[in-house]
Amino acid sequence: MLVADMLADLGYEIAAEAGDVDQALKFARSAKFDLAILDVNVNGKLISPVADVVAARNLPFVFATGYGADGLPEQYRQHPALQKPFRLEALQQAIDAALQGRVV
Repeated sequence: MLVADMLADLGYEIAAEAGDVDQALKFARSAKFDLAILDVNVNGKLISPVADVVAARNLPFVFATGYGADGLPEQYRQHPALQKPFRLEALQQAIDAALQGRVV
């Protein structure tokens, strides 16, 4: 199941979706959102610059990764991360943790 579908099933509204890091940077800088879900690797590029922008805006975010905790940008390893593939319940738990400012 796609993350957007999972978020809709949980009752969340999608503010923006990006297919590449440049587009994600544009949204991260200008879109209005409460939380970002960032895939660690988007078409072979690391998402770190987008995480930097979201963090600078003091907005919470969750990583989605198929690489495990070691695949996360080192400076962000305390942020909630979902190991792909993940279930709906795990997504909700990660969102809750990020919104509450909990570290993992």
